[in-house]
Amino acid sequence: MDAADGTQQSQQLILAHNVFLLKHPDVSDIEKVRLRDEVLNSVLSNDMAPYYETLVIDKVLESDQSVLDSMRAKNEEEIKKLDEKIADAEENLGESEVREAHLAKSLYYIRISEKEKALEQLKVTESKTVAVGQKMDLVFYTLQIGLFYMDFDLISKSIDKAKNLFEGGGDWERKNRLKVYEGLYCMSTRNFKKAANLFLDSISTFTTYELFPYDTFIFYTVLTSIVTLDRVSLKQKVVDAPEILTVIGKIPHLSEFLNSLYDCHYKSFFLAFAGLTEQIKLDQYLHPHFRYYMREVRTVVYSQFLESYKSVTIEAMAKAFGVTVEFIDMELSRFIAAGKLHCKIDKVAGILETNRPDAKNALYQATIKQGDFLLNRIQKLSRVIDL
Repeated sequence: MDAADGTQQSQQLILAHNVFLLKHPDVSDIEKVRLRDEVLNSVLSNDMAPYYETLVIDKVLESDQSVLDSMRAKNEEEIKKLDEKIADAEENLGESEVREAHLAKSLYYIRISEKEKALEQLKVTESKTVAVGQKMDLVFYTLQIGLFYMDFDLISKSIDKAKNLFEGGGDWERKNRLKVYEGLYCMSTRNFKKAANLFLDSISTFTTYELFPYDTFIFYTVLTSIVTLDRVSLKQKVVDAPEILTVIGKIPHLSEFLNSLYDCHYKSFFLAFAGLTEQIKLDQYLHPHFRYYMREVRTVVYSQFLESYKSVTIEAMAKAFGVTVEFIDMELSRFIAAGKLHCKIDKVAGILETNRPDAKNALYQATIKQGDFLLNRIQKLSRVIDL
């Protein structure tokens, strides 16, 4: 996809995000007018006839048959030229030139957003490719197609294919790029723990600017880390990480969000969290998990607060978070009922009593349960042997 100098975000992925915002109910009408112009200009400048038809069907753009016919004619003319170059390369040039001609046709199909033909042409190009590095580049093109259409099945299969390719070799730069692609896939499919680990591994080696800028990468890294890392790991890998410290101040509310959680300034944390919610809601990859992420963050912060106490008044907790007693009571009731928090509410006394699970006791109970299961299996097996 289009990321000419290696440090710019793919124009196709920018287009996909703008289309997402155009469909989003929380984006203002004035902003949508600007976005619609950007989307139309991008579609017209790349002659994206197939995608134009899709956007018309989705009522994102208005139909104009003359515009569509013009783009289709340009598509047919360009594909004819590319086919002629392939034929010429096959007759008069070497294998390398044949591969390059097929790759050019693949990239053109990607550019005009002809998904199925692009995937088919990439397979043809792969059949002409020998080097592992070049095969990996084709997989990255496929991954970008998957992200453009949010086709998670295609993304998952492409990641598995890339890992298999790396078993036969491959350079570290491409391996590190794959980590970011896989991390984005994991985050988009709600596997925040794996996403955080992959992102943290890539902080010092990030080069996947075709997906998003480094600021956005740090934004995703911090968000996924907060809900998955323990306090010690968060301090070592995120709070004190020099790569994060150099960028985090540029992202509104993110520094306060991270540091107020670690420093136990819960009132400031809630204020920063409220400021971040809009960014999370308007993010193409995080939007489907908005409510889930909101719950997970609150579980982390409430658990951290309650860890310091055997018992605490509801009023004291409400004061620490800068909210009302009624709000905290309602919040905690939901989380306790869902098994997210280990405490109980004494409504009469207005007290919260923690009942943290004993790790050793839980391990003992699990061992007993597994032992009983094993004994039952042995007894069944002995009966079969006796017969």
